[in-house]
Amino acid sequence: MSFLDKHKILERNATLLLAGSLVVVSIGGIVEIAPLFYLENTIEKVEGMRPYSPLELAGRNIYVREGCYVCHSQMIRPFRDEVERYGHYSLAAESMYDHPFQWGSKRTGPDLARVGGRYSNEWHVQHLIEPRSVVPESIMPGYSFLARATLDMDDPAAHLDANVRVGVPYTNAMIENARADLLAQADPDADWSGLEERYPKAVLGDFDGDPERLTEMDALVAYLQMLGTLVDFSTFEPQENYR
Repeated sequence: MSFLDKHKILERNATLLLAGSLVVVSIGGIVEIAPLFYLENTIEKVEGMRPYSPLELAGRNIYVREGCYVCHSQMIRPFRDEVERYGHYSLAAESMYDHPFQWGSKRTGPDLARVGGRYSNEWHVQHLIEPRSVVPESIMPGYSFLARATLDMDDPAAHLDANVRVGVPYTNAMIENARADLLAQADPDADWSGLEERYPKAVLGDFDGDPERLTEMDALVAYLQMLGTLVDFSTFEPQENYR
């Protein structure tokens, strides 16, 4: 009896076909699921990635609160048109400390995964206050109130500690210095030595143009200026047109 003849028996017998299908699906399921029980993490770590600084984390909270993710994604797909416009495609490790991640499913405005460092702090502040003053075709609403709102983060250490509980590797030193780091990052006269050691590549200095106050604008711009800057993509040369 040939192989095809044997296969016909399986195809014509519903019970055998069901049993065979269950065996194949079970083997495939075990192969895919079993490793998850002993792997601590399925995301490959990438050099340069670190947890958010307290000020960046506060800015991210404002970003989520204001619904920025509704119109701006933070995931560049590995397609030529996206890579040429926005930069290197997004890596899973770049979102490993996000709870929740900000990938998004719709773009009314451009993707922001690589927006850090592309524009000055002044540009971001002006764009948030009056978007059409820098991007005439923009339909984004203004967020001028952020420059008037004092940043309210009563206990930064507790916020970092809460992130530790979901797997973000904040150290004891980061938690102990959370409030000092929050204030120092936006203070142009502060001693940044410890902050730079704990949070490499953190953007430092006044963000909103008013060094006398720590505002929600400071926090949001600090967050935006960090996006996409931690991983070294120096071998990739994105095009200048980002809009």
